[in-house]
Amino acid sequence: MGFFSRFSPIAAYRDLRLFFSQRRPYELVFLVAALGVTSFLIYAFMKDSYVEKEYRPKIIYVEQWPADRTDAQIVAQQKIDAPIQAKRLAEQKAREDAQRASFKRLDDKLKAMGI
Repeated sequence: MGFFSRFSPIAAYRDLRLFFSQRRPYELVFLVAALGVTSFLIYAFMKDSYVEKEYRPKIIYVEQWPADRTDAQIVAQQKIDAPIQAKRLAEQKAREDAQRASFKRLDDKLKAMGI
């Protein structure tokens, strides 16, 4: 602990300023370049260290129907399920249209650039 009791931030700042004042300009340029390259490599390794999420199965529950149900029961259930399915299909179509529009905007931008 004796090391930290002798440490002074003001003295460290003065020492660093004295060190930089005795350097030539090209040495400072190379120092900045070395710090930039090192920082970029550390950032790239941190960005690349991707950990996959834990796999969780998507469970889909289905309704079970008796094998001897009548046609009237089937039609009644279809009438109940029709609006729900229509809503789900409309939401899916809206998502697809939004995705298609975003791809078209990107394609138009790329064509404007000549790509």
